[in-house]
Amino acid sequence: MLYLIGLGLGDATDITVKGLEIVRRCSRVYLEAYTSMLTVGKGALEEFYGRELLLADRDMVEQEADGILKDADVSDVAFLVVGDPFGATTHSDLVLRAVTAGIEYRVVHNASIMSAVGCCGLQLYNFGETVSIVFWTDTWKPESFYDKIKRNRDMGMHTLCLLDIKVKEQSTENLMRGRKIFEPARYMSAAQAAGQLLEIVQNRREKGEELAVTEDTVCVGLARVGAEDQAIRAGTLRELASCDLGGPLHSVIVTGHLHPLEVDMLRLFTSGPSGLQSLRTMDGSTCVS
Repeated sequence: MLYLIGLGLGDATDITVKGLEIVRRCSRVYLEAYTSMLTVGKGALEEFYGRELLLADRDMVEQEADGILKDADVSDVAFLVVGDPFGATTHSDLVLRAVTAGIEYRVVHNASIMSAVGCCGLQLYNFGETVSIVFWTDTWKPESFYDKIKRNRDMGMHTLCLLDIKVKEQSTENLMRGRKIFEPARYMSAAQAAGQLLEIVQNRREKGEELAVTEDTVCVGLARVGAEDQAIRAGTLRELASCDLGGPLHSVIVTGHLHPLEVDMLRLFTSGPSGLQSLRTMDGSTCVS
């Protein structure tokens, strides 16, 4: 049996009782190590679970899945995922491979950013399509996520933006030379994401487009959701671009239409010494920034 087990968002203790019982009886236990991260390392997980964990990077999951599935038809193998198992498409691919190979599978769900984002006070049923914001380079600056945010805002919906993670990445030179030398891990911050979005706003303004987002659009930055030191700040997009939320992982929400109850909740997380003026003055008729 192949078990896909969600670990939640905080630390080693966020695994469910069901998930922990399965982990402790499996013949092999893999820890997926590239789509997200916990606030604790592999060693802390191994100590709490009482099991050795095998790190599964992107190459292993996407190109060497047969190794993960080996003997899973006659023994139990666990695949651990931060958050919920179906938070990334590669995990669905692993399930399809298992089914094709005649291997049974079971899923143990857990909290993910897709649901825990409600901690900022925005209602989950008011969210539209989730988008990903990637690190820009000098020669590659995609803007497609802005268009998805625009579609959401046209419908009054909030947008959850998942921010880029670069783990076990190679430079172009090392990749071309076949050298297994990897760059230091990088995790996009809410401020970096806001900065890229501000640049797109200016680009679209110069093109004469009607803007879906401006510097004064109300946004929310979240960091380390589920951990004891989680941080949440609400403010304008401009304010978010200079807001330091500490260590990873970060997410950003671009708000749509704000219900008065959502406004009251966001006031708890306003940035700046005097709070966000646009939230202070909002009422039920002026809740779209």
